[in-house]
Amino acid sequence: MGTWFTSNQKLTHKKLPLKTYLSELHVHTVLSPCAGVEMIPPLIVKKALDIGLNLIAITDHNASENVPAVIKAAEGSDLTVLPGMELQTEEDVHILCLFDTVEQLNKLQELVDKTLPDIKNNVEFFGEQFIVDQTGEFIQRKERLLINSTQLSFDEAFHAVTELGGLFIPAHVNRQAFGLIDHLGFVPPDLDIDALEISRHISLEEAKTKFPQIKSFPLIQSGDVHYIDDFLGVIQFIIEKPTIAELKQAFMAINGRSFKVISHN
Repeated sequence: MGTWFTSNQKLTHKKLPLKTYLSELHVHTVLSPCAGVEMIPPLIVKKALDIGLNLIAITDHNASENVPAVIKAAEGSDLTVLPGMELQTEEDVHILCLFDTVEQLNKLQELVDKTLPDIKNNVEFFGEQFIVDQTGEFIQRKERLLINSTQLSFDEAFHAVTELGGLFIPAHVNRQAFGLIDHLGFVPPDLDIDALEISRHISLEEAKTKFPQIKSFPLIQSGDVHYIDDFLGVIQFIIEKPTIAELKQAFMAINGRSFKVISHN
């Protein structure tokens, strides 16, 4: 977190200054069959930087193979790329699962691979699922259909992600398609959920009015970026550094950390 040093035989914590991070935490690549062909690492990084973002998360459907390529494409820039996934539970609920390291994400991927039905992708119907390198060059196709429900329940997914040290954020909870409220009917009160995401097509106040039960949760808003012009980038974090621990503190508004959603209407 900070830097520790010894002075006069006393251990003192040297605090680092808090910084502002403008972020988009829901970005797909060409690995998601519903994403545009332009969603390759260098163009994702360029677009994020062009609109002033310095923090994004890559969240392909039930998959993570393109995460290292985007991280590599962002090296040497001011953009931090968090490893992530948009996991689909057995109840058809989409979850943003965000981590500090690719190793953590790989462990979740192992679990997803064991629980995702082994159905071959129909390219003509669903679209291509491309694994690419940091330049966007084709490596291979992902043959298993990714936009499907795993056999992980909402509770099982929550515990898997949190035990790996990740952030667990139900996605676009206001939507009928793959939204938490429509599919479960409520936000499970016994789970310490980090935050909830609403879609870009509703304001925070409208969402709170329409779904009163979400008012007590930290609410973020994302572009659910499937095409390069879908970036919204309206989540502003005031944190020390772009880590999961810092984002959790921002959601809890502790230790001077905070976040807000900047209006885009």
